[in-house]
Amino acid sequence: MRRPRLVFLIPLILVVATAVPLPALADGIIIPEPPICEPAPCPHPIPMEQLAIEYHRVSVEIIDQVAITHVDQVFRNDNDWVVEGTYVFPLPLDAAVTEFTLWIDGEPVEGEVLTKEEARRIYEDIVRTMRDPALLEYIDRGAVRASVFPINPGDTRRIELEYSQVLLADAGLIRYSYPLNTEKFSTQPLEEVSISMEVDSNAPVRAIYSPSHEVDINREDDYYFTVGYEKTDVLPNQDFELFYTVATEDIGLNLMTYRDPGSENGDGYFLLLAAPSVEVDPDEVIAKDVMVVLDQSGSMEGEKFYQAQEALRYILDHLNDDDRFNIIAFSTGTRAYANRLRPAEEASEAKRWVDRLSAQGSTDINRALLEALDQADNERPTILIFLTDGLPTAGEQDRDDILENVRDVSGENIRLFAFGVGYDVDTFLLDTLALENHGVAMYVTPGQAIDEAVSSFYEKVSTPVLANLELDFDDIRVYDLHPEPLPDLFAGGQLVLVGRYRSPRSGDITLTGTLNGEEVSFEYPEQYFRSRGGPDFLPRLWATRKIGTLLTQIRLEGPDEELIEQLVRLSIRYGIITEYTSYLVTEPDMLGANAQSEIIADAFEGLIGAAPVFTGQEAVERSATESEMDSSDVAVGPGAEYANLVQVLGSRTYRLVEGVWIDTAFDPDTMTTIKVSFLSDDYFALADARPDLAAAFALGDRVIAFADGEAYEVVSDEAETDPVVIPDPISDNDVPEADDGGGFSLPCPGFGMLLGLSILPVSRRLRYDRS
Repeated sequence: MRRPRLVFLIPLILVVATAVPLPALADGIIIPEPPICEPAPCPHPIPMEQLAIEYHRVSVEIIDQVAITHVDQVFRNDNDWVVEGTYVFPLPLDAAVTEFTLWIDGEPVEGEVLTKEEARRIYEDIVRTMRDPALLEYIDRGAVRASVFPINPGDTRRIELEYSQVLLADAGLIRYSYPLNTEKFSTQPLEEVSISMEVDSNAPVRAIYSPSHEVDINREDDYYFTVGYEKTDVLPNQDFELFYTVATEDIGLNLMTYRDPGSENGDGYFLLLAAPSVEVDPDEVIAKDVMVVLDQSGSMEGEKFYQAQEALRYILDHLNDDDRFNIIAFSTGTRAYANRLRPAEEASEAKRWVDRLSAQGSTDINRALLEALDQADNERPTILIFLTDGLPTAGEQDRDDILENVRDVSGENIRLFAFGVGYDVDTFLLDTLALENHGVAMYVTPGQAIDEAVSSFYEKVSTPVLANLELDFDDIRVYDLHPEPLPDLFAGGQLVLVGRYRSPRSGDITLTGTLNGEEVSFEYPEQYFRSRGGPDFLPRLWATRKIGTLLTQIRLEGPDEELIEQLVRLSIRYGIITEYTSYLVTEPDMLGANAQSEIIADAFEGLIGAAPVFTGQEAVERSATESEMDSSDVAVGPGAEYANLVQVLGSRTYRLVEGVWIDTAFDPDTMTTIKVSFLSDDYFALADARPDLAAAFALGDRVIAFADGEAYEVVSDEAETDPVVIPDPISDNDVPEADDGGGFSLPCPGFGMLLGLSILPVSRRLRYDRS
């Protein structure tokens, strides 16, 4: 029984809601009062990061698409002087804000609600006065403003606020966004950053996905889930985003697309989410076979082997009723639990057999794998879990011969998942076995628990609901898909597919697969591939996976100049630093086409002369890193250690070169710039017209950034400026209007004033009794 509860709501501030969800910028900033300069303005920038932020805690409750966000921040004055300032809270662009409360050190404080135009004037005045453009990224948003009492040296000021907004659903896709990009406003890393979310939906939830942060997701059923994120000693540089999808179909499918607004002919990027119900009908669960090939050689003796036995017990305890299994332990020879696959009802007897195993002897990998594959039933999906801690030392020991032997007997129904324990494993062998058999290689490094790694993996694949997936995109031309081939779908899991598309249009997408030997299909009509705009994380997410794939290909197949060229150009364009592409932060010159060609040639020659490394700590760590990138749901960033040299803004990457922040797409050998004077009317007009330019200008007082194919260069000398034609604001007119997804909706009559701070009790549901 889900019980209602009482909460306290504050009177309303209402703002206009936009039709298409956009990022909600809701991070509060304390702006210190600037010193008085004679003559004004002050000749040098006055940085706003004069206070430290001790912690930043965010808790979010979403009920029927109404999100209530509570923010708790503590600011500390580490200076030797008293700081007075103004607290500014940029209003969410996409929100129908239904209540807004502001508390400073436990006392209610009245805030002034600013329209977008009023806030813009204030932002521009602050930027002009302090000569610090950091606020420009907020220039197209309204705000709430409140005075902050003087903060003495060493003192802190705690600010809490709460606001509500209606999250609109676009074809069943719901987005929540919160900015954590606070490094510009804190003098040192935050001691603690945390986000906790609780979501209760009135429609069945399918996929849950964060493209920005690695989050912990817990699902109770199809209607309720929680999300957690926490870090310490960090300067956040990435806004937090979470998407979740609602659908009544057995398998929900949702599409996100992006196309550079400044590119009329460029190809677009897409992300497809497909997820089945968490609560699966037993008749729709695929009966599978589970084969475990366990290394029991002498090197496994002790804690490693005990943990491996625990992992086997977990697997046996979590077999489905119609599953079959067998276990083959190997060292110098092999020892099987049975001579053929056995029904799940024998799991208890098999556990007693596992308890009697011990570690001794050499390692005959070839024989163990061939014996397991010989028992496989080609008519049923088979998960083969291969666990080893060493190199082959008995029987066939040549890597290429082992791989060829496995190819000869493995079938399309085999899903091989390899676990390498420790550093004395052959990563080439394990990675290739997994890649060629629709699986993944995972590595358990010293100090990690084998049983936890294996049980966590098996929990995700224990209940398959659709195998042998294929997608038909109708007449839409798509390419460069990751992952490919498509993995199976499991209960509680989801497919996250990224790729490119040629031209904008709509079409039908069909998902097909097999369910217990029968082919089934699901149709999703009128999926839209947009002509401009969209979620700007998509290009970098695609590039992350693409680079992971390229790195693995180069390592396993050997140096290839074409692959290295792709790797170098993608790394520079999207700010993804790898062991081969550290020049992104070390190369002093601008990386034009000529410089990139030299880097590609040097990288190729360096790889040709280097001996391949397939075993040892370096090999294991490299394989694990590449695998993480190849399957990542989060776009890889340049890292906090490079923040002073490389910055990523949406789909663009900027490098600091001789005091100028330059878009890496700018080629000094072939391109010219339109020069704009810092703090001029044209400068602010450009920032006002294009949020992407505003974000770039916020990097500093010298920037080269693109909009609509034009390169704008911010300069300090007004005499160098060029005539400027202000581009039209970006619009997504080709995007169908969002619907409310059948969820809760609220009226949005426009801006209102803060009506007071009296507390009103209101009853609402937290959870539902859906029985």
